[in-house]
Amino acid sequence: MKRVLCISIAINVVCSLVYCATSYADNYQQSLDSALFHSDPTKDPTADEDIVLVAEERQKNTQLRISRTDQIPRDRLKAETAAYLEGYIQAMIDANYYEFRVIVSVDKDKNVMLFNLPNDELLKHSIIAFVSDLPDVGEVREGKIDKEIQTRIDEKEPIRRVKGVWFPESTVLFQPLIANPREPVYSIAYRWGDNVIANQEIAISLGDVFPLFRWFSVFHWRGDLQLDIAACMWANFDMDPEYHPRDEWAELVTSDYLLSIPLSYAVGKWAYRLRVYHISSHLGDEFIVNRTVVNRINVSFEALDFFASYQATDGLRVYLGPGFVLHSDNAYPMKVFYGEYGLEWRFSGLRYHYHRLYGTPFFAVDVQQWQACHYRPSVTAQLGYEWSKLQGAGRKVRLFAEYHNGNSEGQFFKDHTQYIAARLSWGF
Repeated sequence: MKRVLCISIAINVVCSLVYCATSYADNYQQSLDSALFHSDPTKDPTADEDIVLVAEERQKNTQLRISRTDQIPRDRLKAETAAYLEGYIQAMIDANYYEFRVIVSVDKDKNVMLFNLPNDELLKHSIIAFVSDLPDVGEVREGKIDKEIQTRIDEKEPIRRVKGVWFPESTVLFQPLIANPREPVYSIAYRWGDNVIANQEIAISLGDVFPLFRWFSVFHWRGDLQLDIAACMWANFDMDPEYHPRDEWAELVTSDYLLSIPLSYAVGKWAYRLRVYHISSHLGDEFIVNRTVVNRINVSFEALDFFASYQATDGLRVYLGPGFVLHSDNAYPMKVFYGEYGLEWRFSGLRYHYHRLYGTPFFAVDVQQWQACHYRPSVTAQLGYEWSKLQGAGRKVRLFAEYHNGNSEGQFFKDHTQYIAARLSWGF
């Protein structure tokens, strides 16, 4: 009965997310239609012209991708020369994607050519979409570098010919595996149904990926190489503990700590990550104190893994990779091998005109099989919505429902559990 109730709650959460996203678009459309047919004679008549132009733009694009007319007045760029527009777009790209060294060229018809775009398809499409959002520009496409463009690149030698950049900010080269329960991220979740840690629990994580240095045009394939450092802490609180001698209503059961050094490489639709990491687990003080007999185990190991990711379409990404436990504590021995694979699917993306955000629903599945758990599949599935400032890149806020059926956490890792959760997260 509890499981049916939990599944029902999860379905309601997901339906609410979809309803909110749909209602936002519907309310925008209704307000726009109302403005078109109920003009106020006391207002400036040019305001109605602005509304009509926005309506025409909406009809051209079924994805409701609204241009940056909320930031730039109508015809402001249209009245300028191609050289002015070229400089303006170059400054915009340098401000938001400075580490990618993109060169802009605009012809007399306001068509935009982008040169030296990154080889990573995801980032390339993100930059093209960023420029396409500007009003009063024509076609936006990638151009091939000729002698004239090469001369322009050479003229910017002090900036453009650096081998790399320290602390790149816009994004990571290997996008995180968002359905992986041990991916560094800031998040909070409420879980139901976990029969190992707690039937009702709050799970939090505090972690991030910190990009250190990115090298440009590396190896034969001319991709980008990036070194990061990542760290995270996960904590699980029992919200209805069996033992609460001092009327405690939340008990820290376990906490895990991760430190890793990822090295990523991206070219075309492919991205790769080689990572070495340390992870350790500790039982909560309250959990130990409130029980007369606790068999605390020192769970600690170091491992190496390698993942390959392929961006099959603009919305679909698949990945897989092996991992190897290099060393584990004798108190909790871990067998050597594990494998992980999964997919992420994003669909029906929108640009929110008022909030200047990109939003899209997503579905993600991650599967892990550890030799230490006799290769039993550990499956995590997520369905929800994410928001970001840049399309397809950068940090994102995610709100989603989650289902897990597989390995538990901490020193209970080898035990099997399942639960559903509602989670809010912030990270890449």
